[in-house]
Amino acid sequence: DSHDECFFQFTILMAITGVQAGTTGILAGKITDSNGDPLPGVTVTVTGDNLPGNRVDTTPGSGHYRFTNLPPGTYTLVAEMMGMETVTQSNIVVTVNCALKINLTMEIADVQYLCCVSAGYAGYGQSMTSSCTPGIFGYPGFHGESDSPFSTEEYDEVPENTFQAVIDHPFSTFSIDVDTASYANTRRFLNDGELPPNEAVRIEEYINYFDYDYPAPYDHEDAFSVNYEISQCPWNQSHKLVHIGIQGKQIEIEDTPPGNLVFLIDVSGSMEDYNKLPLLIQGFKMLVQELDEDDLVSIVTYAEDVNLALPATPGNEKETILDVLENLEADGGTAGGAGIQMAYKVAEENFMEDGNNRVILATDGDFNVGISSDEEMIKLVEEKRDSGVFLSTLGFGMGNYKDSKIEKLANHGNGNYSYVDSLLEAKKVFVTELGGTLVTIAKDVKLQVEFNPAMVESYRLIGYENRMLDTEDFDDDTKDAGELGAGHSVTALYEIVPAEVAPDRGGRSIYRYQSHVMSEMALENDELFYLGLRYKEPDGEISRLIEMYIKDNPVKLKNTSDNFRFSAAVALFGMLLRQSEYAGDGTLETVLALAVNSLGDDEYGYRAEFINLVEKTRLMREVARITLLPFPQAFMEIETLLSCR
Repeated sequence: DSHDECFFQFTILMAITGVQAGTTGILAGKITDSNGDPLPGVTVTVTGDNLPGNRVDTTPGSGHYRFTNLPPGTYTLVAEMMGMETVTQSNIVVTVNCALKINLTMEIADVQYLCCVSAGYAGYGQSMTSSCTPGIFGYPGFHGESDSPFSTEEYDEVPENTFQAVIDHPFSTFSIDVDTASYANTRRFLNDGELPPNEAVRIEEYINYFDYDYPAPYDHEDAFSVNYEISQCPWNQSHKLVHIGIQGKQIEIEDTPPGNLVFLIDVSGSMEDYNKLPLLIQGFKMLVQELDEDDLVSIVTYAEDVNLALPATPGNEKETILDVLENLEADGGTAGGAGIQMAYKVAEENFMEDGNNRVILATDGDFNVGISSDEEMIKLVEEKRDSGVFLSTLGFGMGNYKDSKIEKLANHGNGNYSYVDSLLEAKKVFVTELGGTLVTIAKDVKLQVEFNPAMVESYRLIGYENRMLDTEDFDDDTKDAGELGAGHSVTALYEIVPAEVAPDRGGRSIYRYQSHVMSEMALENDELFYLGLRYKEPDGEISRLIEMYIKDNPVKLKNTSDNFRFSAAVALFGMLLRQSEYAGDGTLETVLALAVNSLGDDEYGYRAEFINLVEKTRLMREVARITLLPFPQAFMEIETLLSCR
């Protein structure tokens, strides 16, 4: 009967969308124009009595929208797009185990000629130009070779690190990165049935999202412990993989210095979605519960204008702080630059000499009033960071998300950057890893590796592309670098080509008119590389140096630590998502094999969740007969199943 047919259709979709069988339904369909052509960039909103807020989707190039995990009930669907008449359909009944198909047609709005613009397909790093069509803003007439989804999300395109010949480039120097936003943002894409754009994948942020059981610093006075392992590279058996792990010292909550915290909250109109301001408020409420009378909390909000919503208030006056948070509403433009200026001013007025002074910016990054360009925002933050006030950023939302801007602000503001896609992630940032989020134990942390050309022919640092430094920057204490929070760890992986498997060049470079000849030291010892680490105290200006000389003592892959195998699995997953030319023989099955056998303690289930994401990606490929292609292509494969009679 029709119910059985609908259930069968629903179970096919389950593997792709992650829907819970037996409790929810799906509402999906296609938005087209009057000619039947798909409309990209349509904002589709669904509302219903059983939803805790609105749900919003944006149609990609195929014109499809979808809402999964909808509780049974009656819903209203609204489709909006500039230049087109808004379409509303009410009294849509969603039932359990049913995938309901609702297609909508949009007509051109009765408006005057609108100037055509360049339509940025930021989601996939393409730029396509719209033909000038009266009455239509950016549609139709897109020209280009890509079918990439329309999106105003912005990501910086950073080319992958390449293999470097040691004889010509012996030094590899980079700033640490403890940001985790890229991984959480990818999880959002995958849980929504899509693959992330290549530019959204920063592999170091994947790796550093997870905890590793590195030993604590041996001496209580030391800020770090430094650890390493060498083994076979899982995706290229003739190469080796070097794993370097740095563990920051842990600070117990009762020993945490008092905090002078300024919550800088974007309350502009773009923040009204359920996964933006409402989720943001819940996250900050979690943080407030962790504070005490020694802490100070101020709240600055910005939309068209900037407002000091809460002057500095002791952390034990929780009802006062929570009342302000709960009464925040989204409306108006986005004066982010002015908001940052006021937040720093408030932090400086309440500065604690022996405390943790920090602005926490929560936004989707869509600044559009006043100072808004990346260059202007970076200059503003750089001018303020010497005040001793650190800036951390939290990203929220989708569709218009500005990852590139939010990341830059944290990088240049001596802070860290997280993306919050759920209450569980909010708990991770604000509760589980509170010390690392709020307490900096070292700043301007840099690593430098010098490889021995007698042992290593070439190397490639996996990730950290936008954290690379020049060789001379390592000893330059004026050069800004990354910060490390209490209890944070930093992991870096190098894929190396051993000298014995590389072509024999006689110790010389490939240059015709000059040569780089190996030293006697290189030829006579068994050191694989030199490792240097520089860092400053949070309030210091002169760096300290830690040095290690690492010998070539590889172990078999099966005998490596869980840390080694799991970090390798995460790195390979990132390379596969980026469709990297360096993934070698690696597959999703390789990722699963490495990860399943390296779960370790996994106290909070983050590694198990990673395995589920990899499995979901694999099922997307198998069930929808695609290999790492955008979700809409899979969606079209099953479009005929989306009906409930």
